[in-house]
Amino acid sequence: MVGRAAGGTKIVAREMPMTPVTSRLVYATVFVTVLITPFAQAQNYPTRPIRMVIPFSPGGATDVPGRVLAQKLSEQFGQQVVVDNRPGAGSVVGTEVVAHAAPDGYTILMTGTPFAVSPAIYRKLPYHPVKDFAPVGQFGSAPNTLTVHPSLNVRTTQELITLAKSQPGKLDWASSGTGGAQHLFGALFMSMAGINVTHIPYKGSGPASADLLGGQVKIGFPGIAIVLPHHKAGRLRVLGVTSAKRSAQAPDIPSIAEGGVAGYGATIWFGIVVPARTPEPIINQLHAAIGRALQSPDLRQSFAGAGTDVVSGTPAELAALVKQEIETWGRVVREAGIAAN
Repeated sequence: MVGRAAGGTKIVAREMPMTPVTSRLVYATVFVTVLITPFAQAQNYPTRPIRMVIPFSPGGATDVPGRVLAQKLSEQFGQQVVVDNRPGAGSVVGTEVVAHAAPDGYTILMTGTPFAVSPAIYRKLPYHPVKDFAPVGQFGSAPNTLTVHPSLNVRTTQELITLAKSQPGKLDWASSGTGGAQHLFGALFMSMAGINVTHIPYKGSGPASADLLGGQVKIGFPGIAIVLPHHKAGRLRVLGVTSAKRSAQAPDIPSIAEGGVAGYGATIWFGIVVPARTPEPIINQLHAAIGRALQSPDLRQSFAGAGTDVVSGTPAELAALVKQEIETWGRVVREAGIAAN
């Protein structure tokens, strides 16, 4: 490169050749910069409010645990965790928002069972449930129940199975709607028990529970928080919980597996995922904060009121759960011929 100094003196500047030593130094500097940046981000994270997208309507059983956790995370981080409800299409609407968000830890998704069910229900999703997300961890689960009206003269899961086999197609069972958790849990039960019971889908858990209480339908799979008061009052009879083991919310009620359907287990699980390519140190920060929040006595009390058991899991464990759930519900949906409304 040629230039002139003051007074007209010609100055010639030569570019230094890139030697093996300088080349290694440059590449090492770039590598260290790339390596350090995510850790630096994690050390300062978060520096502004975090948005927690909940893909369900406000106030429901699937919304409350997320709100309680958001409050505790706000206390942990000293930054507000703002709940953003984005219901629609069985959680697809809100999930898509997070799939396309910046992978910086400031948009997180509180999700659950529908996350793994949607790939089987909807032919085309605007995201991939595995490739477009990074798991942070599970934080809770809520079992449903196998419940009957007292006019049905059965007191155990096995007695119900025996009765149904003696009257194929004559008994009926209610769900909150086609493709919902109650439908899937019930379809799995019928398949594993080898019984033929007529499915009656309702438009929501409220109408389904009302007809179960009234005896218009004899069998249902309502959530544990909804049904326990009626069970204790003798208005309904819970035969078993859908979780693989007994629930902490009702330790005196056996699981369906205990009642005679070996291997049965289904719960509404809750977890946190973030957009793919979110730096691992930030994921670790979120996971650690969730773990601390789950130790809070008032969080556990709030979860219990919503029928939710505290479950702490690693990112790897949540990834394995999602994979297993996609396979399980995909098979149930295919066998039962379930399709989105």
